[in-house]
Amino acid sequence: MVTTRSARLMSTFLTPVSPQARSGQIALTGLRLLVGLMWLENVVWKVPPDFGERTGRGLFFWTRLAVDYPVFNPFSWVVEHIVLPNFTLFGWGVLVAESALAIMLLTGTAVRLAALLGIAQSIAIGLSVAEAPHEWPWAYMMMIGIHAVLLFAPAAQYAAVDALRQGTVASARRLLGGWGLALTVIGLIALWVHLRYDRKAHVGVRDWELSFGDYNLRGALVLLAVAVAMLAAALLGRRVVALAAAAVAVVAAASIYIQYGHATVWLGGTTSTAVVFVSAAVIGVATWHRLGRPESP
Repeated sequence: MVTTRSARLMSTFLTPVSPQARSGQIALTGLRLLVGLMWLENVVWKVPPDFGERTGRGLFFWTRLAVDYPVFNPFSWVVEHIVLPNFTLFGWGVLVAESALAIMLLTGTAVRLAALLGIAQSIAIGLSVAEAPHEWPWAYMMMIGIHAVLLFAPAAQYAAVDALRQGTVASARRLLGGWGLALTVIGLIALWVHLRYDRKAHVGVRDWELSFGDYNLRGALVLLAVAVAMLAAALLGRRVVALAAAAVAVVAAASIYIQYGHATVWLGGTTSTAVVFVSAAVIGVATWHRLGRPESP
């Protein structure tokens, strides 16, 4: 009997996983979400309007490393003679690219396109900093490898907008409700921190570089309003409520982008906070579209 159990245990770990295996698809979904959170954290220190050029910090500092510690001389030449002289434009390009990566991977939207963008961005980062002091080149090779897995493997079977193309109205409601629940938790944590300590809340673990955004009292209440609307739309199947949640999320994100780096941000957020709101908008619009379709026979 012990031998039989041992044989089954060995078979579990040594037998190749079928591409259609549910466990493998769930694991790939977890990997996609994990990488999405990595890009979400990466967005927070891309700070407009000058992205650190004036102080020599932030994105400017890390980009400059490509010149100070070259990995590939032609790439270093491009950074020195094209990127740095036009750094503000480059900074906005990086912010848009990495924000798009976080949004697409977390929401499961056009995942293979996101994987291609992730490979390109990982290569660019590696060519910039891999030879800098205290950097580990294998980190960037692993980033490239992870995005390659997402490119070729079915990583959008669960908790993904991509899955709604063949999904049912029920699956759209589950996706909408899941996001509504997750945003409710984030909003309640932000609200509790504000009420408990009377300060802006960072939702996440700074030591782990894990962030779901920063929120003051207004930001927490707006996020909760979006979350409650998403939950209501999921429970009642109301398209207009899902669309309203998306509209509020778009306005919230736009207000952060307009104010950040220029004035006090009314919602107390950062670029990562804006990505959370845009992700909510993507889910709202995608599920609104699906909720309006009749069920397949």
